Amino acid sequence: MSAKTHRFPWNLLVGYVLSVALTLLAVFVSFNTDFSSNVILWVIGILALFQAIIQLFMFMHVTEGKEGIINVINMVNSIILALIIVFGSIWVLTSGHASMH
Repeated sequence: MSAKTHRFPWNLLVGYVLSVALTLLAVFVSFNTDFSSNVILWVIGILALFQAIIQLFMFMHVTEGKEGIINVINMVNSIILALIIVFGSIWVLTSGHASMH
């Protein structure tokens, strides 16, 4: 029999605390600051991005296993492709609208 040691899951606890802290920070920024709506949306978006990264690495264990780095490369490739599609569509639509006037 192999002796398994049960350690306390510190990485899960740290991820949970960071996620709660980022959520509370977003609530604080939206309710208790005098920032403009545009700034509040940017701050909440950036905090959401950080929280998504924390969730991927702390809870979903993206980098673990034999194909960990391949998962990260595929995710980055998907994000870049999605950004190209979204911003390219916005660029084409605004350029087409500008040339019609």
